[in-house]
Amino acid sequence: MNKKGYTYILASMKNGTLYVWVTSNLEKRIHEHKTWTFEWFTKKYNVHLLVWYQEFPTIMEAIEYEKIIKKRRREKKISLIEELNPWWEDLSKNWL
Repeated sequence: MNKKGYTYILASMKNGTLYVWVTSNLEKRIHEHKTWTFEWFTKKYNVHLLVWYQEFPTIMEAIEYEKIIKKRRREKKISLIEELNPWWEDLSKNWL
């Protein structure tokens, strides 16, 4: 059985530091980021706003898309975010 996958982007603030990653459980992973469960890049740079994500049928598809996004220039990442979230709202604000 294949697990769903999610590619997501966190930001420190609008046009701030960006973090692109992948997970099979988005709500759990965002909770871990927001509670600083791990000593990650996100804690060091206060990257905690979920500004973009996409669900995929499998984790492998999410990983492939993550690789594509990570290769893109910053301007392309910002365009991807602003296409669906022009005000850079925290899409997870009502999850926890």
